[in-house]
Formats: sequence, C-alpha cells, structure tokens
Amino acid sequence: MRIVVDYVKCTGLGMCEAEAPDNFEVGDNGSLQLLRQCPSAEQLAAVQAAIDSCPTEALSLLED
Repeated sequence: MRIVVDYVKCTGLGMCEAEAPDNFEVGDNGSLQLLRQCPSAEQLAAVQAAIDSCPTEALSLLED
C-alpha cells in the first residue's frame, strides 16, 4: 500500500501530521511533505486515521 496525496486539494491544515507524524509533516509555509509513501503495518492505523481526519479529502491509500 502507498499513500497518495492530492496536492491540489491539500490546504496544509496538519490534521494528518497530528495523527501520523512519522508519515506526514506540514512545513512552515503550509506545504505537506510525505515522509514515508509506504506505511508499515504498525503505521497503517495511524495513516488511516490521518486519511479519515483530512477535511479536504486530499489523502488516500492505494493498493499496489
């Protein structure tokens, strides 16, 4: 599985970083950085919580 970010929809609110800081980071300029594209099994629950909490629906998981 890999994380997909729609950067057009992303507004940099940081909900994803709050839920899964090992995978997401919002910079000082408000731009989202994807720290790890493929979450480990241990990170999957936090990544799913980040996806669910995104108010702009900019995040998704894609099965490879």
